[in-house]
Amino acid sequence: MKRVFLFIPALLLTAIGFSQENYDADAIEKIRNEGLNNSKVEEIAFQLIDKAGPRLTNSDGYERAANYAVKQLSDWGLTNSKTEAWGEFGRGWELEKSYVAMTKPYYMPFVAIPKAWTESTNGEISGKVLFLDITTEDDFAKYKGQLNGAIVAVKPNGNQGPTFEADALRYTEEELEEISGPPAARTGGSRFTPEQIAGFRARRALRGKINTFLKDEGVALVINGTNGRHGTLFTSSPRDYRKDTPKGISEFEMMPEHVNLMARLFENGVEVEVEAEVKTSYKTDDLSGYNVIAEIEGSDPNLKSEVVMLGGHLDSWHGATGATDNAAGCIVMMEAVRILKATGLQPKRTVRIALWGGEEQGIHGSRNYVKNHFGDSETMELKPEHSKVSAYYNIDNGSGRIRGVYLQGNEAVRPIFTKWFEPFNDIIDNTTITVRNTGGTDHLGFDAIGIPGFQFIQDPLEYWSRTHHTNVDTYERLVIDDLKQMSTIIAAFVYNTAQRDEMLPREEVKK
Repeated sequence: MKRVFLFIPALLLTAIGFSQENYDADAIEKIRNEGLNNSKVEEIAFQLIDKAGPRLTNSDGYERAANYAVKQLSDWGLTNSKTEAWGEFGRGWELEKSYVAMTKPYYMPFVAIPKAWTESTNGEISGKVLFLDITTEDDFAKYKGQLNGAIVAVKPNGNQGPTFEADALRYTEEELEEISGPPAARTGGSRFTPEQIAGFRARRALRGKINTFLKDEGVALVINGTNGRHGTLFTSSPRDYRKDTPKGISEFEMMPEHVNLMARLFENGVEVEVEAEVKTSYKTDDLSGYNVIAEIEGSDPNLKSEVVMLGGHLDSWHGATGATDNAAGCIVMMEAVRILKATGLQPKRTVRIALWGGEEQGIHGSRNYVKNHFGDSETMELKPEHSKVSAYYNIDNGSGRIRGVYLQGNEAVRPIFTKWFEPFNDIIDNTTITVRNTGGTDHLGFDAIGIPGFQFIQDPLEYWSRTHHTNVDTYERLVIDDLKQMSTIIAAFVYNTAQRDEMLPREEVKK
């Protein structure tokens, strides 16, 4: 697929479009009043985070959150509120018990989380901890026949020393200025040398062979030191949610400081023992993945077949309750449609909210929804509905307030968005509209087939340093006033998009 990006000088855009773009000031004032003064974000947050719990795709927690969202959206007056299957995902997974502690040379409880989709241990196990020294396949011989029932630990990478900068940050004027410009041109293609790339691939291949070796040798438990500091650990998962995945080894991911403690003892000749138990179960009755979908039907008979979409991913990792990644985005989008209903405004086009599943395992929910409804990005075979979507708006970068928007190369919408941000200058500092692309989330499936898809620029707060995929991604990490600001702005953008005489400009996409 080849794309043609239409770049038009900003002054010319102003002359031909900016002065013509407008909005209903009375409607925007109603949206502001409802969003900023009568907000329900705390109530939605409690339901999606504390009450539903962790929302790993196809887990009981995900089902609780989806069922709540369907009912709540319907109660607010949205129509066609439902869960919609997008295709096969794989096994659900439930964590039923998790415990690990050092028992020798002294007792200490450890902070650790089983990897998602990991196996159970054979009840409670205990034993010496081994740190293996394997740098090549030749090293396997040193451990052959010695690891049956063993507990193996792997030291973390990275720096776990003191930090000298704040974990939570808001963008400075200088940082926003840098974001507003074009991305720096790369020289020489990849930022890695061929030798570095070859090294990455070799280490990845060796890790795979080590995992196979440990499984074949009958290792009982693997303890992985993961990234993080000060009690924070970043969770992850092997890709064994798929239905035909063979049985593996039970694995913990542990706070790096605790693994480093064991490693120092081990390396200095002090015997280390732990006791542990992991109990998990799989859900295999229904392997489909599901999104939550609901609509505000358009009020204009000539335009209601056209759609404005907004969404965020409902699934999370399992180490905490997924507050910033991405309950925050779902809270904002649910509140945005609630605002539109509560104000009594009647958008001309249909407004459709989507809360996606399977994002953490590969943006599955949104990409498959796009493929099922709008077209295939690989073949560029487009469906009739493709021409009916004006825009898709996304939130998936935590609890930080909106500071602007990424245009994904679509310069033609710059004057439109500039105008729409005007009523919110008092609650956005240094509004930034950048032509840059941003990736890693659910607008990409829309953008890939030429539907305008946008992710907003948000203050980072603690998202990348502390909460994203970690064991501390909990309700306390939300900034409620920021969620109110986001919900209000997005409600206005969605309403303005629904009211325009024309759909938003699109980039030209060629097959």
